[in-house]
Amino acid sequence: MKPFLMAALAAGVSFAGAALAQDTTAGDTKSKVDNLEKLGSFKQTGVAEPAPIPQTGRRADAINRTLQKIKVPDGFKIELYAVVPDARAMAVGPNAGVVFVGTRKSKMYTVTDRDKDRVADEVKVYAPGVDFKIPNGVCFSRDGVLTVVEQNRVLAFPAAEFFYEGTDGPAVVVVKQGELIPPAEESYNHTARMCRIGPDGKLYVSLGQPYNVPPKDKADLYAKTGIGGIIRMDADGKNREVYATGIRNSVGMDFANDKTLWFTDNQVDGMGDDQPPGELNQITKPGQNFGFPWYGGGGVRTVEYKDDKIPADVVPPKAELPPHAADLGMIVYKGKSFPEKYRGGIFTAEHGSWNRTTPIGARVMFVPVNKDGSAGKPEPFAEGWLTEGGEYLGRPVDVATLPDGSLLVSDDTAGAIYRISYEK
Repeated sequence: MKPFLMAALAAGVSFAGAALAQDTTAGDTKSKVDNLEKLGSFKQTGVAEPAPIPQTGRRADAINRTLQKIKVPDGFKIELYAVVPDARAMAVGPNAGVVFVGTRKSKMYTVTDRDKDRVADEVKVYAPGVDFKIPNGVCFSRDGVLTVVEQNRVLAFPAAEFFYEGTDGPAVVVVKQGELIPPAEESYNHTARMCRIGPDGKLYVSLGQPYNVPPKDKADLYAKTGIGGIIRMDADGKNREVYATGIRNSVGMDFANDKTLWFTDNQVDGMGDDQPPGELNQITKPGQNFGFPWYGGGGVRTVEYKDDKIPADVVPPKAELPPHAADLGMIVYKGKSFPEKYRGGIFTAEHGSWNRTTPIGARVMFVPVNKDGSAGKPEPFAEGWLTEGGEYLGRPVDVATLPDGSLLVSDDTAGAIYRISYEK
């Protein structure tokens, strides 16, 4: 366990209590703030465990019918792994393979496959005594600490795979409520954070900016705080820095074997059906600028900044993605069960368009990565959630791999996680 977490938990409420002092409000929220203090002091909250999420019945049957329509390449199959309400970002535990699932609402879930038949046996609410607010971002360190990035707070749950069995477990406030971004910048738009623990042990967090295109008077504030970029910090929240800028709203990122960070970026709405493209980018060193808001996506200039001088150091995307398809979660595939073609390549989850006359997306895409580091042409990998009539039967959000190398796909519309496997 990280030294700071050991020290913080040993100190008990002195750490968590100080961090939570400003969170105290009336009613149920107050009780849940107190619960977080108790968890930081190894005390029980007394919160009753909610009933597990049913894994059979009409919803599961309907999802299975939809999956019969999903096309995957020869040799692959897609199956229902778990029914999980509002499922978004996923983090697979490094020890037992328990899947922790974030949402854009107020709950998180754990998904357990106890008999290892690659179908979930149990789905239940995680840490029911904690008052979460948009706990979308979830990521694990190699030593089993789960980090949860909310709209404007960061929490850490040591030994999450062990303590999840009960309602209580240790919890530490890494970034206090209201200090991830200035509270005045909180919005209903672009507030789903994504996180990763890097090879350097630091925490990387994407901070989508709340506008379609931000006003110019926000530039200095956003550059200082990292809004519209990716920030990184030590695991205990110290030594925060802006790692990359020029990013509109990234809800997917992952480290490659060469330790570079790849990320998806959703681009500007209202510029027509076929522009601008979405982006798949690669950060090769700290401080890089990826062109927003001067560019709306790819080489397409925004109307608002069309007469402004473009910074000389803008980094172009490694691959352009279909316009308005809303590529969200992504992973660099490091498993070994898929054919060689897919190893080291990138899977992205397209949530699907809203700002387009003819909808596109609602599929899983694959982008090959060549030996020289260049990216190939994106291609559909799993599709069929969008009907010819424009109805969404599901909307993929994130992708992750189980220890056996199979691919998990979350879907917040169907409320499900799918598993894609390969058989020779």
